[in-house]
Amino acid sequence: MRHTKYLSLLAALLVLGTSIHAAEAARTSVKVGFLSTLSGPGAGLGVDIRDGFNLAIKHLNGKLGGLTAEVLIVDDQQKPEVAQQATEKFLKKDKVDFMTGIVFSNLMLAVGPAVFDNKTFYISANAGPSQYAGEQCNPFFFNVAWQNDNLHEAVGKYVQGKGFKNVVLVAPNYPGGKDAMVGFKRFYKGKVGEEIYTKLGQLDYAAELAQIRSLKPDAVFFFLPGGMGINFVKQFVAAGLSADSQLFAPGFSADEDVIKAVGAPMLGMFNSSHWAHDMENAENKRFVADFQKEYGRLPSLYASQGYDAALMMDAGVRDVKGKLDDKEALRKALEAKHFKSVRGEFKFNTNHYPVQNYYLRVIGKDAQGRITNKTMGTIFTNHADAYVAQCKMK
Repeated sequence: MRHTKYLSLLAALLVLGTSIHAAEAARTSVKVGFLSTLSGPGAGLGVDIRDGFNLAIKHLNGKLGGLTAEVLIVDDQQKPEVAQQATEKFLKKDKVDFMTGIVFSNLMLAVGPAVFDNKTFYISANAGPSQYAGEQCNPFFFNVAWQNDNLHEAVGKYVQGKGFKNVVLVAPNYPGGKDAMVGFKRFYKGKVGEEIYTKLGQLDYAAELAQIRSLKPDAVFFFLPGGMGINFVKQFVAAGLSADSQLFAPGFSADEDVIKAVGAPMLGMFNSSHWAHDMENAENKRFVADFQKEYGRLPSLYASQGYDAALMMDAGVRDVKGKLDDKEALRKALEAKHFKSVRGEFKFNTNHYPVQNYYLRVIGKDAQGRITNKTMGTIFTNHADAYVAQCKMK
């Protein structure tokens, strides 16, 4: 009797095991929770990431690694509590395989713990807080864009090399803004006349511009993404400050979204980026041409990062042959970076942040008469972030 029961139990376990393996083999789709800022002053950034991501999905025939891509898109409204609620739904109800899309680092820091505790891979197409590059690095977090400090470091190095003696820094008072100040000062060793922190989402800069006028700097470095940067540049030029102070910015404060809204006042502004639409590699040429056809505008670096995020997921899913429940294998596949980025070659450091080149761009008119960025040269080659040594992940 016992022998019969044992055989029955063994048979049941074999059936269960066969069913599990059959379910894995029968998997036909990949779920992506796309959470981004799609309304308010920062909406242009999230829209560009979304559009770049969706273009990649189109180029991949609606699939990621050969499995049908189900992309669930939610607006975080640039509010941590909204982002946390949406993340909870993605993880518990929708059971997404990946998350991506967040623009602002304070939101990334707010949702990260829940994502990591759930052992869901987050592929950041923008936010790169120093915390996740250093002591809080996590095997489930990858940044396919940059670490927050990096573009600011590149501008700091260039401004230092050009001999500017008195610089005023302007950034919003949130984690990304603080990383910007630290990054710029890491390579700029001249006088910082003042560090001006604004409110996140602020659009009127009359008080800050009056302060800048009184300081009489020979250069102003600002990091104000989206609508914040658009208004700042318009008001800076309208106040006549551009006659005496050279404006510098990271690429995301001087990209195509800002240029389109501001126009001629952007001419002559220098900025840094790890990507540019005039890069000559085949992947970038296709991306830029098809983005313009699809959306009727030049892509920004945000769009390029969204595009690369999808390519990275595609490569990871393909390398594990759709077996997304094997987290360790998927992590190794993502680390291997078996995809061709629109920015050219780069690799992931041990903290899952990129080691890559950073370039100098200047805003001018192209052959078609459009006001846009032109790549001028390389500031950093194979540049890593400053926090990787604090990361204990192997």
